[in-house]
Amino acid sequence: MTAARAAAEILHRAAGFRPRVGIVLGSGLGGLADRIGDAIAVSYRDLDGFPVPSVEGHAGRLVMGQLGGQPVACMQGRVHAYEGNGFDALKTAIRALKLAGCDTLVLTCAAGSLRVEVGPGRLMAISDHLNLLGANPLTGPNEDSFGPRFPSMTDAWDPDLRALMRRKALEQNIDLVEGVYAAYPGPSFETPAEVRMLKVLGADAVGMSTVPECIIARHCGLRVAGCAVITNLGVGLGDGPVDHDQTLRAASAAASDLERLLVGFLEGLNEEDGRRP
Repeated sequence: MTAARAAAEILHRAAGFRPRVGIVLGSGLGGLADRIGDAIAVSYRDLDGFPVPSVEGHAGRLVMGQLGGQPVACMQGRVHAYEGNGFDALKTAIRALKLAGCDTLVLTCAAGSLRVEVGPGRLMAISDHLNLLGANPLTGPNEDSFGPRFPSMTDAWDPDLRALMRRKALEQNIDLVEGVYAAYPGPSFETPAEVRMLKVLGADAVGMSTVPECIIARHCGLRVAGCAVITNLGVGLGDGPVDHDQTLRAASAAASDLERLLVGFLEGLNEEDGRRP
């Protein structure tokens, strides 16, 4: 099993270390990995079956160590459906984190806002999602050792973890909203008509990632929390064009708030442990 081999390599590279929290960093958000203490970095190319990103802003390495008092394994970069390589490598990566010891997955991403009052630089805790990619990463034979054939997506984005994220945002005076994230195929940005359609469907933000990781993670029993960095207003909702350079610039500008929020969130997991029966 490819995921088992990758997990064994992760544990071998970081002898004596067992991660509890997996983190996936989106476009322009890789700087959080630089804050990890006692860090051990492994290229995705050295982990059997891991995805190798081809998009600017995605470094393509796994960084392990201590952050916010938690042992973490941080995926610095991700792959997307539009890169055309399917979901096998993504499944391998998420499942390898599970086998290596993770019980929680935190997903971050850059996204375009569909609400004019939530502009660039804001953070949005993901409360639910719309999978509009035209594909599901669990399509094909089910791997029963990881999860059921028909996994529930009720509360896919863990409400307790989201409540913790809200508390930490409030404590640190970070402006955090909540909303529904729509995953759109890309790589072209949405048209103004598509933006209007997404609003009718109930989406608050749109991006090209994140949902497949959530589905894979929930299938294998990981708890999932997510935070989107709003980098632009959807086409037709604001002035000027939307492009990837703008996404990277805006994500970089908001990265400080995201980093503070996630470190506080990780510190708060110990508090949450004390409340659970």
